[in-house]
Amino acid sequence: MSPGLDFETRLIAKTNAAALLEQQLSKPGYSVAPITLGANTDPYQPIEREYTLTRATLQVLLRYRHPVTIITKGSLILRDLDLLAELAKLNLVSVFISLTSLDDELKRILEPRAAAPKARLRAIRVLRDAGVPVGVLLAPMIPMINDMELEKLMAEAKAAGALSASYVMLRLPLEVAPLFEQWLQAHYPQRAEHVMSLVRQSRGGQVYDSRFGSRMRGEGVFAELLAQRYSIAVKRLGLNHRERFKLDCQAFCPPGGQMSLL
Repeated sequence: MSPGLDFETRLIAKTNAAALLEQQLSKPGYSVAPITLGANTDPYQPIEREYTLTRATLQVLLRYRHPVTIITKGSLILRDLDLLAELAKLNLVSVFISLTSLDDELKRILEPRAAAPKARLRAIRVLRDAGVPVGVLLAPMIPMINDMELEKLMAEAKAAGALSASYVMLRLPLEVAPLFEQWLQAHYPQRAEHVMSLVRQSRGGQVYDSRFGSRMRGEGVFAELLAQRYSIAVKRLGLNHRERFKLDCQAFCPPGGQMSLL
């Protein structure tokens, strides 16, 4: 399937995800480590309203006292505030809200079905009021499109209660690159060539660099300047409370079983 319309219209759901998870957690000798929901696809995309797979998964994790980290750009996460608050009381959950722009028009053309900027900031505020540790993930940072918002995004996230901030430089693996270039030509034709030039300068002359050490941040003059700006803003705003995101891996206790002593 293509990363374009196929990705948005041909959805595949593992409807027995919660049951499979419970099977894995019940296996003898299971080794506890935080599970991340949202690394590959948003756990609170619109289809979750109907399928409630994420909520069912969280119910299993709470029952087993298992740590979980959530990454999302969806305000639907607030539907599960009751479960998240209980997990937070046990130091079993952390949440990272993805924030790309404060510009509603840019959000509309870049992330047409995602929550509005104000809705994401409200999610941070409500989650923090419920005691859930929340960080903000500024991603993707696109040269000459939204990179100028970096400090403002961090300041608004801090005002909403975020405890930490991180960012990801635009990544264009495989079929995503031509799709992004088409998007640029459609919405920013006068900037397209300059944007792609900066992307290549930050990726060793290519549109993508898969190396682990540089694929998230890039390299070169533009990438280094962005990293410096981020570092200064993190210190100024105090968005570096990483200790709040260390989850408890000792509380794991299958129903009817014994608490983990790992």
